[in-house]
Amino acid sequence: MRAYIGFDDTDILGAPMGTGKLVRRFESLLPAGCRLWGVVRQQLLVDPRIPYTSHNSSACAVVDFSNPALKDDLLARAAAHIERESYEGSDPGLCLACEGDAALQDLAALGLACTARIVSKDETLQAAEGIHLSGHGGTRDGIIGAAAAVGLTAAGWSGRFIEFDGLRDIPDQVRVGELEKRGMKVVSLDRDAVVPGEADMVDTRGWLRPRLWGGGAVLPVLMRDNHLWESIGGKRKKPT
Repeated sequence: MRAYIGFDDTDILGAPMGTGKLVRRFESLLPAGCRLWGVVRQQLLVDPRIPYTSHNSSACAVVDFSNPALKDDLLARAAAHIERESYEGSDPGLCLACEGDAALQDLAALGLACTARIVSKDETLQAAEGIHLSGHGGTRDGIIGAAAAVGLTAAGWSGRFIEFDGLRDIPDQVRVGELEKRGMKVVSLDRDAVVPGEADMVDTRGWLRPRLWGGGAVLPVLMRDNHLWESIGGKRKKPT
């Protein structure tokens, strides 16, 4: 069984820990019998009418478990975590759904809407009927991004991984075969769509962030030289 746990709006400008880090830290709190598959950051609409901390992103922890009875424990731990770690002045929201839940289709549509226009809390509550959605302080506006993160992640075609099989411990120069052994598919974006070989090297430039494409972790790369590839993207500084 797979659970999608969305978190949003847990920090304030200048806070040392953003929502992404808060969600990554949730891995250490998972009950026995649960395994973190990954944490996916979702980018939502940036608009001056929407209050957000830095980039208006939310995050979803994807957790696999075999015993359905663990769902309630997961939810209780996630709620305690967001209440304990969110900053005063934030508007944290939490959403939890499992694969097979009827609401996931509506949440996916809601998530897409959140990338293109302003979405209300009433719309969000309606889309999330039948699954857990809760606000944990402030205006509770975080329920919108939390639900969007669940919907977009479950749909499987947007967002980037900020945690996946210890990606932050992988060296800057790594073989394609090693990444694929970890479950990351390396895909060329060059003009000729050359297939990267297992022995080819990838230069991550210190920032390895696979995309969520087709329900899996995919690392888009560009050819730099023979048998040498470079991952796209780069770290962006937070506003101060």
